[in-house]
Amino acid sequence: MTELTDVSTLLLSRIRDVADYPEPGVMFKDITPLLADPVAFEALTGALAEIAVRTGATKIVGLEARGFILGAPVAVRAGLGFIPVRKAGKLPGATLSQTYDLEYGSAEIEVHAEDLDAGDRILVVDDVLATGGTAEASLQLVRRAGAEVAGVAVLMELGFLGGRSRLEPALGDAPLESLLQI
Repeated sequence: MTELTDVSTLLLSRIRDVADYPEPGVMFKDITPLLADPVAFEALTGALAEIAVRTGATKIVGLEARGFILGAPVAVRAGLGFIPVRKAGKLPGATLSQTYDLEYGSAEIEVHAEDLDAGDRILVVDDVLATGGTAEASLQLVRRAGAEVAGVAVLMELGFLGGRSRLEPALGDAPLESLLQI
């Protein structure tokens, strides 16, 4: 437990608060200082790779865009494949898409279904769990492609936004693991 506490302390110390971004009243959690610190970035990658191994994941899905930055090195570290889930219209060729509701309006994400196989166990990786809409839509995509959900792993969970309660029904028995609770 001390090791996880040490990693959490290191990670938290490298996340910068930016007031009133992107709009007044919002406290943005900037992870770029964490990414710029090789020791912190390595600790983050290692912690997420341990989750991938523990959940029996066979592939990592990273959510656009910071999920790409975190998920790709986690996949390499854990010896797994990496699959990007992108905003609609960004992937060439045939895709599966999933629309989901935002606070004001909707959004759509896509994946190349041929990158997911029926025997795959997918760990979804992202930087932040906020309201849970994107993560929930990604779980729907994974299942529609015929793969199994191994879990969701995030750097930080913004608990006050209720993403966990929205995501838990979509997870079923799969875990949601957050390295930091904010």
